[in-house]
Amino acid sequence: MGSFAIETRSLSKTFVTKRGFWRRKTKSTLAVEDISFNVNQGELFGILGPNGAGKTTTVKMLSTLLLPTSGSISILGLDILKNTLEIRKRIGFTFGGARGLYGRLSARDNLRYFAELYGLAPEITRKRIVELLEMVGLTGREEDRVETFSSGMQQRLHLARALLHNPELIFLDEPTVGIDPVGARELRAAIKTLIARGKTILLTTHYMAEAEELCDRIAIVNKGNIVAMDTPSSLKVRIGRETVIEVDVDQQNLESLKIQLVKLDHLSKVEYSAEKLINRISIHTSEPENILRLLGPFLQAKSIQGLEVRNQTMEDVYVAIIQGEKK
Repeated sequence: MGSFAIETRSLSKTFVTKRGFWRRKTKSTLAVEDISFNVNQGELFGILGPNGAGKTTTVKMLSTLLLPTSGSISILGLDILKNTLEIRKRIGFTFGGARGLYGRLSARDNLRYFAELYGLAPEITRKRIVELLEMVGLTGREEDRVETFSSGMQQRLHLARALLHNPELIFLDEPTVGIDPVGARELRAAIKTLIARGKTILLTTHYMAEAEELCDRIAIVNKGNIVAMDTPSSLKVRIGRETVIEVDVDQQNLESLKIQLVKLDHLSKVEYSAEKLINRISIHTSEPENILRLLGPFLQAKSIQGLEVRNQTMEDVYVAIIQGEKK
């Protein structure tokens, strides 16, 4: 294999479980099916997908926590089956949630404990802990027990733990899940700092805006397969250079507006949804001027409660691709 940070070929994983007591039945579940992709050195590569799509299973195989059923994996030029111990010295990983930290220990003691597990020398440990706590924004809280930390603070400490041995490749599995917006922003800033320092990162996330902000390339996974892979901007082009117009209208004016929207050409896509007393109409179009002209009389009559015109986001791309796969 080549000089990629990550290189996979026809990667698959099947979980086999047995059920029953007297007559045991075997059940096979295909979690990942024939996945192939490369991640360049210094790249931030994102994996998106719905729950159960195979994201975490893929990350666990790449980070040596699960053996693949078939296929090959090269990490930093090393075969994952032949050079497992060497790979583990050169990678770091963190999974969402509070697992993996000791709540009754301080942040500093947590990092000191894991540094000993990594076999770091005491003088290196002291220096690394100070640097990492500053990088993740926990300076001043190093002597506080982790059980007093917010979810965002715990997740930033997770990141510091993963970086103790200065790994070349970092796996982040949904690092901002359950974190408040301020904590998520701080964690994203720390991730950007790592990329600026030349680290390679593989990120899984449910948040489309986060993927668009951070990732150089994105793979969208569904039912164990990669269904799309490219840069965020190229993925947007893939489903068309459309403008999205979102209109909020009450029930009283909905029917008259629907009558007008029927006049749209077949190139414009209209979607309806309702929330409480307000109906939302989403119009995907390549000719927003015509739509706004059609909506003009409703705006003048104040029949529309709200209107937003925007370009397509990664969320629009993601939904279009996943829904297309379900058809």
